[in-house]
Amino acid sequence: MSGKKGMVHYRKETKLLAVQMCLEQGKTHAETAQELGLPRGELVRQWVRRFRQEGEAGFDKPIGRPRKTPLTQSAYIAQLEMENALLKKFHTELRTAILARRNIGSSSTTEESTL
Repeated sequence: MSGKKGMVHYRKETKLLAVQMCLEQGKTHAETAQELGLPRGELVRQWVRRFRQEGEAGFDKPIGRPRKTPLTQSAYIAQLEMENALLKKFHTELRTAILARRNIGSSSTTEESTL
């Protein structure tokens, strides 16, 4: 089992057997699912439809989002440097804003004490 919790990926052989049971033996999708221990006949229906559209090659295609290709070391370093520069800029702006807020607060209290 891989992918999301509860997601089961069936082997190509299982899918082809299910298709054969439906098309050659004339069994229903539900009967085929029950005999193969599948949770529902809808799976078999989808497999039969894919087989009719694409043939056996339809089961060779990877399903889902493709895996990320790992970054080269130089690309990874460049990404980290960019992230570091962004964080430094954010830190500088945040520090400036905090100091400005302190100066505003301290100037108002000194004005009140002089009145």
